Amino acid sequence: MADESITAEPAALYERRGPIAIITLNRPRALNAVNGELATAVGTLIEQADTDNDVRVIVITGAGRAFCAGADLKALGSGASLDADGHPEWGFAGYAQHWVSKPTIAAVNGFALGGGTELVLASDLAVIDEQAQLGLPEVKRGLFAAAGGVIRMQQQIPRKIALELALTGEPISAADGLALGLVNRVAPAGTALELALELAEQIAANAPLSVRESKAMIHRTANSSDWEQDAWDKNAQAMKVVFTSADAQEGPKAFAEKRPPAWQGR
Repeated sequence: MADESITAEPAALYERRGPIAIITLNRPRALNAVNGELATAVGTLIEQADTDNDVRVIVITGAGRAFCAGADLKALGSGASLDADGHPEWGFAGYAQHWVSKPTIAAVNGFALGGGTELVLASDLAVIDEQAQLGLPEVKRGLFAAAGGVIRMQQQIPRKIALELALTGEPISAADGLALGLVNRVAPAGTALELALELAEQIAANAPLSVRESKAMIHRTANSSDWEQDAWDKNAQAMKVVFTSADAQEGPKAFAEKRPPAWQGR
């Protein structure tokens, strides 16, 4: 088998489909396990998509039969860093701690236990192949889900279920992931990316500034009470940005004129 390190194939691929950017983890022979090269590539492409005014939604998926198999244990064993070059603050895979202003969707095309599940947790939305599983098996290897798994899992599903997943290391099915709210859609085998793109298109059709501020507000106030003044102060700031925008004028005007809106993103 050829050594991936000497091939010219990039560790992550970038594709634009209209307003949607697709970032593909591209180490299929290693089940898209994360090493420093992949983290650097993914993190850099995320920055590219986030700063491109023509991109409205970012979809993350994997090449081959896996979404992401977690950390590259061979790289770890050799003492190599798994961080993105020059950007350790981006976190695991250049993504787990990388704030993105635009919506992100994980298109889970296959194997996603451990680090792959943590990338799902880091995404705003997720579509999963019906044959894929989710789980945090790190405790079975003497580790723990340190790339956000133990932090985010309890925020996204009931705590006792999160504890069961983290402490037993046992996987759950795609259907169970849907029932728990860990994913938004279960796709027929082989169609996760296709279904994720349909979801992305629904989002991309909306006013980009409204979408970005809606995402930011949900994250900013995730742990706030609806009676906390700080949450309402943040809400007022977001209202000032959105309600005084050109798009806020265009939306009602287009509705009244019975035509599709022409969003400017400002």
